[in-house]
Amino acid sequence: MAPYRKHLPQLDGEQIFLSDGGLETSLIYHGGWDLPLFAAFPLMQEDKGRDALRAYYRPYAEIAAANRLGFILETPTWRASPDWGAQLGFGEAALDDINRAGIAMMQELRAKYETRGSPMPVSGNIGPRGDGYRPDRLMSVEEAERYHAGQIRVFKDAGADLVTAMTMNYAEEAAGIARAAADADMPVVIAITVETDGRLATGQALGDAIAAVDAASGNAPAYYMVNCAHPTHFAAVLDEGGASVERIAGLRPNASAKSHAELDAATELDDGDPRDFGQRTAELRRRHGRLTVFGGCCGTDHRHVGAICLACSAVH
Repeated sequence: MAPYRKHLPQLDGEQIFLSDGGLETSLIYHGGWDLPLFAAFPLMQEDKGRDALRAYYRPYAEIAAANRLGFILETPTWRASPDWGAQLGFGEAALDDINRAGIAMMQELRAKYETRGSPMPVSGNIGPRGDGYRPDRLMSVEEAERYHAGQIRVFKDAGADLVTAMTMNYAEEAAGIARAAADADMPVVIAITVETDGRLATGQALGDAIAAVDAASGNAPAYYMVNCAHPTHFAAVLDEGGASVERIAGLRPNASAKSHAELDAATELDDGDPRDFGQRTAELRRRHGRLTVFGGCCGTDHRHVGAICLACSAVH
């Protein structure tokens, strides 16, 4: 059920692993779906929605398999936690069912697309309790651990290989998730989002935030990522280095170089330039060989991830 839980293949450092792109922006702007509260998980309730999700993941898996790259299958559950679920009319039992169904769908896709040359770990995706762009409800580490523990337990019992917390914008929530995952004996990845200056929305430096999460969780995260920010927003931080920054092994950037505030106010999709996006990301791979996991976030789709794949091949 969870063949990679005891050893995540993306940690070997010998193979590039892809992930998907901006799930919600793709569904809204390319698929025409209405996603209240930016939540994709309700689509799991109906055949048409499940078909749309399968169609979304398909080209990414095909790109990975065709190029003998790994692919991390992230569930569409970024909003499937208690507070967001309650706003959308989902109780605890219904959310548990959704989270289990998300893992089952990723396992189904793995069975269809995985090859010996393209390992495909299944990741239970976790989002912030509050707004992904603004740390509008700050929790203690202990409160965050209690809040996120249930979703992590469901992912474990459903057979996930790991859990990934996306768009973390302050250290305490990330540390609470890391602790809850460690308590459940689940590998965990923490993806942090930064502003245009490369710092978290709280003003904390990225390296300091990683150090704080590690200190509070006993170095529980398997690795860290940066997501939901354009490469130009964090490239200088990666170049500056430092022990904590060296813990970053993956990138899921935004297509747009706009700030979070600008993106929040936007009414049209800014999908940037996929070729430039791929080249910028591959250049970071060239400069920092520890980076092995690549995908996209807001505004990106399979074109952007395909461009990363092409550009990274040129780097080698």
